[in-house]
Amino acid sequence: MEKRSILHMLDPMPNNSPFDVNMALDAGFDVLMPYSNVKLESVPGLTQDAIFSRGPAGVKKTALFIGGRDMGLAIDMLKSARQAMVPPFEISVFADPSGAFTTAAALVACVERELKQKHGKELKECKALVFGGTGPVGIATGVIASLAGAETTLVDHLSVETANDAAKEYNRRFKASLQGAVAGSDAEKAALIADADIIFCTAKAGIQVLNAGVLAQAKQLKVAGDVNAVPPLGIDGIKLKDFGAPLIHATQSKGAVGVGSLAVGDIKYRLQNVLLKSMLETDKPLYLDFRDAFSKAQTLV
Repeated sequence: MEKRSILHMLDPMPNNSPFDVNMALDAGFDVLMPYSNVKLESVPGLTQDAIFSRGPAGVKKTALFIGGRDMGLAIDMLKSARQAMVPPFEISVFADPSGAFTTAAALVACVERELKQKHGKELKECKALVFGGTGPVGIATGVIASLAGAETTLVDHLSVETANDAAKEYNRRFKASLQGAVAGSDAEKAALIADADIIFCTAKAGIQVLNAGVLAQAKQLKVAGDVNAVPPLGIDGIKLKDFGAPLIHATQSKGAVGVGSLAVGDIKYRLQNVLLKSMLETDKPLYLDFRDAFSKAQTLV
């Protein structure tokens, strides 16, 4: 009998994400096996249990998905799983904690497209701010943008120490060049965005981060992207489906445009679907993280 495809879903949190479960089923996996409260030290054993029980034909239809909320831990778990493989018993592994890798990859790819098309600029020529920059999506967005060459700052709304600590940790991990900043008041936000080329808004849903008055202080803003789909939206004036629509409140910035959360979400959905399917279709094991997600997102926008 032909073996069914199985996705083992490892998550350090108390429960696996229903979003990821839905996505995996829609991508074509026959069986999903969720594991919650998974510790880093448990990953090698779980991985080897998954690979040795199916034979050479079965491993081609077996894969691991790593969730959670911590970007660093997800990368460590992916690395641990990869080191536990015993050729020819090797399976694909995809890390996407809280959907942060695919969401961030989609956000940066969408902004990059508008930056090129509307302004003829590359990320490496620009200064970028990530509001909500110390959360999972914010950190992943910052790392992707920094590695693509943008001068990138993670912005926390309460503590510059929190932002600086995140920047230092992920600079060390990935050889990025992140900086940290704090902006809790409109005055602090206005001062930061005055000379920014790019704004990424990855703050909590339902919180407006940048209002019209703050946006009016931006003098060279080119593209702003927002992933918040819950009213009030994160950036005043950006609509959910905007993809390059004029940013009406950035009155001092010539040609500034916005990218809304549903435009980003469409790319994110397609991206996660493609990456999940790739694990079913490959003849060689894949080890997928935010770098692979961004490369693929660039082809989808």
